[in-house]
Amino acid sequence: MTEHRKNHMRSAFVGALAFVALLSSTATAQSPDWTEPFPAFHIAGNLYYVGSKGLATYLIATPAGHILINSDLEANVPMIRTSVEKLGFKFSDIKVLLISHAHWDHDAGSAMIKQLTGAKYMVMDADVPVVESGGKEDFQYGNTPTSLYPATKVDRVLQDGDEVKLGDAVLVAHLTPGHTKGCTTWTMKVKEGGKEYNVAIVGSPNVNPGYKLVDNAKYPQIASDYERMFRVLRSLPADIFLGAHGAYFGMEAKYARLRDGATSPFVDPEGYKKFVADKEQEFRAELAKQREHK
Repeated sequence: MTEHRKNHMRSAFVGALAFVALLSSTATAQSPDWTEPFPAFHIAGNLYYVGSKGLATYLIATPAGHILINSDLEANVPMIRTSVEKLGFKFSDIKVLLISHAHWDHDAGSAMIKQLTGAKYMVMDADVPVVESGGKEDFQYGNTPTSLYPATKVDRVLQDGDEVKLGDAVLVAHLTPGHTKGCTTWTMKVKEGGKEYNVAIVGSPNVNPGYKLVDNAKYPQIASDYERMFRVLRSLPADIFLGAHGAYFGMEAKYARLRDGATSPFVDPEGYKKFVADKEQEFRAELAKQREHK
């Protein structure tokens, strides 16, 4: 082999390593809007938004205490507390803590919230090993230091279809795997203005940079799990469309349209259908590309 050829191969190898590193850093990089405050607001019924601009957190208020969905980053916990209190609720009255999925941007603050409130932590079964290892058991990010967080004990292991009840609130946990093995989409009903609405809080349908959909030794069924997830999402009745990130459902634009007495802009069944269809198309395109280059 000529020296020129060796240098060329060496350069290609270094370039490939750099590309892998870029994918990894892109996947785990923290977006500035994750820790940017956003006004707490009423969505409908007993459902409120208490998250940051980029990371969604939801409060379900009941006479028996409150349910919180997503703890987000540790740095976000004081912000979440402030939002809960600005709405007139006590942070210490949070009795149940849930998550959309076991990624650090949605569950790193869980240990702190449990300590501050004594809330019972309830997690979908396939995500429990990740949560209780502080992210080390994650199929994609387990060896990425920036994605790790305080290991947190789970108080109730959830199965697909389980109900979480507190006071007059009933939430249903739907297993929508792929993004994580235990990714969960939450549904509930709320009453607003004399009407009852079906709420869907989508876990995540995203295929992150670097995800292997083909021949994934750490998650062999990942592609079929994504297929299952889209079947479930298509089957859910969704009047009020929400998700783990505000960007999923156009939160900022809808928040700007909130008006007292008007129909909530978060009532968006067609937006939900379009979001699911678009994400499924993205998944199928990525799967086809990976199969072609197998």
